[in-house]
This record gives sequence, C-alpha cells and structure tokens, in this order.
Amino acid sequence: MNAIITASELASELAGENPPVLLDIRWQLSTAKATGEPAFDGRAEYVAGHVPGAVFVDLDAELAGHAGSGRGRHPLPDLADLGSALRAAGVSADRAVVVYDGGQGWAAARAWWLLRWAGHPAVRVLDGGLATWEGPLETGVVTPEPGTFTPAPGATGLLDADGAAALARSGLLLDARAAERYRGDVEPIDRVGGHIPGAVSAPTTENVGPDGRFRPAEELAGRFEALGATGDPGQVGVYCGSGVSGAHEVLALAVAGIDAQLYVGSWSEWSADESRPVATGPDPQ
Repeated sequence: MNAIITASELASELAGENPPVLLDIRWQLSTAKATGEPAFDGRAEYVAGHVPGAVFVDLDAELAGHAGSGRGRHPLPDLADLGSALRAAGVSADRAVVVYDGGQGWAAARAWWLLRWAGHPAVRVLDGGLATWEGPLETGVVTPEPGTFTPAPGATGLLDADGAAALARSGLLLDARAAERYRGDVEPIDRVGGHIPGAVSAPTTENVGPDGRFRPAEELAGRFEALGATGDPGQVGVYCGSGVSGAHEVLALAVAGIDAQLYVGSWSEWSADESRPVATGPDPQ
C-alpha cells in the first residue's frame, strides 16, 4: 500500500463500499506560551469544518505521552491509552485508515508513523492535507462506532538515544529540523542548539513543493541518495525536535521507497541530557 493518497483518490474511496476510517490530526508547533499569543486549537478548527466523516484525534493528548523526565516533548504514549483513543476514533485492524492535517503534513505523519509502529497494516496520509480537499466540509463532531484495534508494537523501526548515536556513526542519521537549528544558530525551544554528532542536515520542508504535496518519488529518492541513503535495511534514521517533523521525513523516505527508523525523543530528549555531546555548525561532526 502506498504511504500517501490524493484527495481525488480519497473521495473515491469514501464513496465506495468499504470506506477508510478518516482521522483529522490538525496541530501546530507553537511557541504561544512564550509569546503570549493564543494557542492553536486543532479541535476548534475541526469543529468549524472537516472532511465529512472525519474524527478528530489530539496529537498532544492522544498521540504522545506526558513530557518530562528527559523523555522529550512528544514521547510515545502509553499503549493502553493509545489503544483506547484509537478505538474511540473508530480504528480497527481490518479497516484502512487515512489521516490528514491542516496542510503542513507533520501531524498527519506522526499519526501515520505511530499507527504503523503500533501494528496497523493499512495507513495512508492525505497528500497536501485538508487544503487539497475540494468537496464540501462537515461541521460539528463525528462520533463513530467504536473500533477494535489493539496496539502491538514492533512493526516499524524505533530508535532510542543510544541507537541514534550509533546510527550516526555506522549508517545515516538525518536531522529533519530547519538548518539554522541544526547548526545551532538559533534554538527557540530546547535547552541548547546544535545537532547529534554525525547527523546530516536534511530539513523535511525540502521534501514538499510549494503546494505542500510531496515531491515525486524519484526526486525524493535522488535527494536521499545524495545525502547518503543506500536503501540497506536498518541503515537510515531520522530525528527532529520532538518526533513530529521527523515522522514527516520518515514518510518522505517511505514515498521514496526507503525504510527508516525514528528517534522519537529527538533533540528535545537528547539536549535535555547534559552528558550527551552536542555538535554545532554545518559539519556533521
């Protein structure tokens, strides 16, 4: 199954005999608390208008565990809590799932990665997000029939801090954040700027075109090959700030036909541990 689906393909499947479960994962990385601005409210955006039949899932509350204790800002959720949230959203193992967000793709990719990690066999992301949907929108809240999905982790690659450090030396570890954060020029969120020694800068924003859709598979494959990806199993890993935009890069790699592992704790976990080395500047080392 392809990792992504177009809006026209989704419309056709929703009109078919066995439509996919549709999850709305609208979310934004926000520094509102620091600036005093109102925080982004994905649930309110969902209620105001969503693809008909879609169920809202909260990334912070349901697709991540509690931050703290050096685990990063978006650690893996408790399996029991994740299963309950997904079943409440109507997710079952024998029914395909399509996830979308407001258009950036990061939140939808986090849901895609997490569902795959939890063992769901058929998950896709709406390429370009809600902005590409040309049909009518539905308002209010959808309450689906409960699903039966039970998470069974292990279906896709997961890295911890030690694994990420080792892969930066033995394979290819990609840093999906903006280049200025990789270099350590700025760090608006975490304790210190810079990158994991040996990691290669590969901003995930460069995987999509101006319309927010992924670049063609051949083009993405060429990009990752130029960065050092060989396609060998277990030899590519990704991290970001907290395991959200990094999931988007893992999705881009999947579109390119390359399997990759995700370091979920990412820079927010790594940089919180003062014993971990930090590299700065444009050079990986």
